[in-house]
Amino acid sequence: MPESKRRKPKNRPQSQEVIAAAAREKDPSPTWYVVLMAGLMVIGVVLVLVRFILQMDQLVLVAGLGFITVGFIMTTGYR
Repeated sequence: MPESKRRKPKNRPQSQEVIAAAAREKDPSPTWYVVLMAGLMVIGVVLVLVRFILQMDQLVLVAGLGFITVGFIMTTGYR
């Protein structure tokens, strides 16, 4: 019976130079981005808590969840 061909490995470990070059290409996120991201999440949590503590309208809950969602989406762009 014939032997099957050996597959070449696709996931080769990258050299340290390649990893360092990729890290240098992207600048870290600016301070205002981090502050805005965290601020939106905190404001959202406060709005949700205020809605339940003071028994306010559902619109406050939706707004709070919206702020939390925008802050969470911003985390995907954080470097």
